[in-house]
Amino acid sequence: MSELSKHSREIIELQDIIKRYNNIVFFGGAGVSTESGIPDFRSVDGLYHQEYDYPPETILSHTFYIRNRKEFYRFYKKKMLFLDAKPNAAHLKLAELETAGKVRAVITQNIDGLHQAAGSRNVYELHGSVLRNYCEKCGAFHDINHMLSSDEIPLCKECGGFVKPDVVLYEEGLDDGTIRGAVTAIQKADVMIIGGTSLAVYPAAGLIDYFKGDKLVVINKAPTPRDQFADLIIQAPIGEVFGML
Repeated sequence: MSELSKHSREIIELQDIIKRYNNIVFFGGAGVSTESGIPDFRSVDGLYHQEYDYPPETILSHTFYIRNRKEFYRFYKKKMLFLDAKPNAAHLKLAELETAGKVRAVITQNIDGLHQAAGSRNVYELHGSVLRNYCEKCGAFHDINHMLSSDEIPLCKECGGFVKPDVVLYEEGLDDGTIRGAVTAIQKADVMIIGGTSLAVYPAAGLIDYFKGDKLVVINKAPTPRDQFADLIIQAPIGEVFGML
């Protein structure tokens, strides 16, 4: 019996929920992108420790970025930028459901831009995006190719200032406008589908508390703290589940 065939009843139930409701919000994490070949660095720290003197959480902190930009960008360019990654079945199905008037918003902890690449329009990127980069001095925009082609530390083509990716580092706060939009979408939703996240990263995971709708669905390979409140739980890769819909 295949892994997904074990969940055939749950997938049919998910299909029924999607059919019956027209105000669905999706909340996703790293597991949505791992099926596109983007690794979840939290699950493979041991590999990174072989090459770097600091754990990823330290390197991706605001303090480290300020104090050691060279090492920050050595890690960032090699481990956080994946230009060849393509949207998988989860990204594509969510975009399709938005077009069909089912999914009203996608709230993501990922920074890869794959939801937009798949066609989703109403996307709240809680942790920013690697596709946007701005000069800290003059605010000039720089694309991802500028970051990759730069020498050790990306500098602004306009003024020579440091260029920082528009991603939320550890020790930094989330964007107020993004949070307000995500909270409003969650509060209005009739169905919330949580996918590909362990719900271990705060404050992002705390946004789930604003959901007061009818159905809470959790799709994740491992248990999450919200399973006890869920109306439907599917412990399987989200891309494979959405590919069955």
